[in-house]
Amino acid sequence: MNTKGYGGRRITKAAEIFTNDNLKPKHKLVIAGKVEKFVTIIPRMVSLRGFVGDSIKKSVSIIPEEKYNFKITNARAENGKYIDFQLEEVKGARRTEYSLTVENLRKEKGRYSDLIILETDSKIRPNVNVRVYGYLRQRPVKE
Repeated sequence: MNTKGYGGRRITKAAEIFTNDNLKPKHKLVIAGKVEKFVTIIPRMVSLRGFVGDSIKKSVSIIPEEKYNFKITNARAENGKYIDFQLEEVKGARRTEYSLTVENLRKEKGRYSDLIILETDSKIRPNVNVRVYGYLRQRPVKE
């Protein structure tokens, strides 16, 4: 069962199992449980929307859950052609948090997507990903 993206929520998966038992040839197997949250990312993804030529930046807070307190050791973009980013360590009230600021570099209209990969010192989850979506439009011409 893939629990990615279910942190902090309850998940249930069911499957049917067929056997050669004549009395009970079919069994239903149900797996359910709460998935522990590893990290809180607010907002969950970065949306860089605006007009060509505008300065477009968005910030994301990355807050390690207390039970899985990790450090981010490196950050890289999967593609990096249309974005630049800065990662800062922020001293939170109870633990270290991170602020990720992503900036649009694209100069022409269109859509793009990228992925910022945050490498951690955690053996449980060595990478935390932040999706980036960009959409630039041409500014309407005033008549």
